[in-house]
Amino acid sequence: MSLKGLHGKVAIVTGASRGIGLGIAERLVAEGCKVVITARKPEALAEAVEALGGHDHALGIPGNAGDAEHRADVVAAAIEAFGSVDLLVNNTGINPAFGPLMELDLDAARKIMDVNVVAALGFTQEAFKGWMQEHGGSVVNISSLSGVRPAPYISMYGASKAAMISLTETLAEELGPRIRVNAVAPAVVKTKFAEALYVGREEEAAAGYPLKRLGEPEDIGSLVAFLLSEESSWITGQTVVADGGVSMTGGV
Repeated sequence: MSLKGLHGKVAIVTGASRGIGLGIAERLVAEGCKVVITARKPEALAEAVEALGGHDHALGIPGNAGDAEHRADVVAAAIEAFGSVDLLVNNTGINPAFGPLMELDLDAARKIMDVNVVAALGFTQEAFKGWMQEHGGSVVNISSLSGVRPAPYISMYGASKAAMISLTETLAEELGPRIRVNAVAPAVVKTKFAEALYVGREEEAAAGYPLKRLGEPEDIGSLVAFLLSEESSWITGQTVVADGGVSMTGGV
């Protein structure tokens, strides 16, 4: 059965040429949405558009999430192509640094915060100005389990994801009642982004999870679709942890 209130809506999903972002876009298209997806590489983005059913269902806009002009172009293109921007998923995230904070290059730290947090705020501002201020809407920010508790060696990434949770809460208060804003905090999901955490040792990596498996992009896609839909119309400012139960065990 379809989720209430998604059919015919227009969604922007950032960082959606593969992985979690593509999984979210796939679920939204299955629910009858039109989607505008972003990524840095035009070729990968074109392949994702085809996988989503082609230009009747999806539009790809290549660019850097940290570029203000790109963000404005994405919102304008969505309205021109499909007529609105009802839904926004801020999924773009990077983690170019691994190691203790005392050894972290500060330029890398700034880049992580700019792409993971400032760009998400920028996309939300553009969607607000371009459509949601007048018509309402729903926003989901993709955080991480590393934003809920300490994450050694990827601590700046975790700090950016904790900032996403704080940003979600403040935006929910400022933009209500017509715009809802929620977040999802996944543990390890089987994507290229997270390959270093499980490839060659998936059974071992999943052993600490009560559900005995790692996440799949469609797991997150289903949850995000619910939070965007009218099924969750009394939920805002919340961060839903999707982690196969691992946070209960102290694992990962």
